[in-house]
Amino acid sequence: MAEVLKAPLVVEFPFTRSLSPVQSAFLTGLRERVILGVKTRDGRTLVPPVEYDPVTAEEISDLVHVGLTGTVTTWAWNHEPRRGQPLDTPFAWVLVKLDGADTALLHALDASDPDAVRTGMRVRVRWAEERTGAITDIACFEPYDRDDSEGTVHAGEFEDPVHGIVAPARLDYTYSPGRAQTAYINALAERRAVGERCPSCRKVYVPPRGACPTCGVATSEQVEVGPAGTVTTFCIVNIKAKNLDIEVPYVYAHIALDGADLALHGRIGGIPYDQVRMGLRVEPVWTEGGRYPDHYRPTGEPDAEYDTYKELL
Repeated sequence: MAEVLKAPLVVEFPFTRSLSPVQSAFLTGLRERVILGVKTRDGRTLVPPVEYDPVTAEEISDLVHVGLTGTVTTWAWNHEPRRGQPLDTPFAWVLVKLDGADTALLHALDASDPDAVRTGMRVRVRWAEERTGAITDIACFEPYDRDDSEGTVHAGEFEDPVHGIVAPARLDYTYSPGRAQTAYINALAERRAVGERCPSCRKVYVPPRGACPTCGVATSEQVEVGPAGTVTTFCIVNIKAKNLDIEVPYVYAHIALDGADLALHGRIGGIPYDQVRMGLRVEPVWTEGGRYPDHYRPTGEPDAEYDTYKELL
């Protein structure tokens, strides 16, 4: 059996969000080297500040200036920092109850080794050299043996407050398509389309998943399908995707390859977008060195009768 494929993949997108007045004051304060909490009706000071009391659900907005020093309440050693983490050398993740606060803030502690960290140790903020109004304006915490507690009321008013942030979301992982899709991908590299037939209902699925989605039984019998197929449904794309060198508008369609019982998707080219239609007969177009069809184009055949593909809509 051919070796099952695997490859590193990254899913990444920028998450843009607006800020409430409380969040805006907190992040703007970090930019100005000030840490703000919010005081609840019963006198607790929450850091980081939240908009609603987690106990009573009351809206809260009274800001309090807390200290830049605090006490470690718990910690865990990070022996191998990852991309995007606060420090590029081993460090401790710590929960720090800042002086004047009743809740703890999670951040990194710059420590030489695990023996240098303990619950109850005193620490202080180390600020980033460049600050923009984000939690990363705190570069990390560092050990500190003095008590500089503060806890004064703060109006939360700053010049040029931060009203929104962009938080990059990223997931790095290794993906394996499994035995069935490995065979499908390897066949595509040879300009063939291969599906698998269910031993129970006899339907052919492309791309194969290794099991019939209807019967729930394993599939292993390979069946070559296509290369031509029929457009079952389609949509016209009018918004240009980033890093995709295709001019809009263009058409993306579900295509039922001949001999398959499941439609796959592909781009339609070689025809004006407003002439694409259900039942259009198409064939794959390969680029030099391409491992999968670049797009599908009309074959010139008469359109397929609706009854021949209606079950695949």
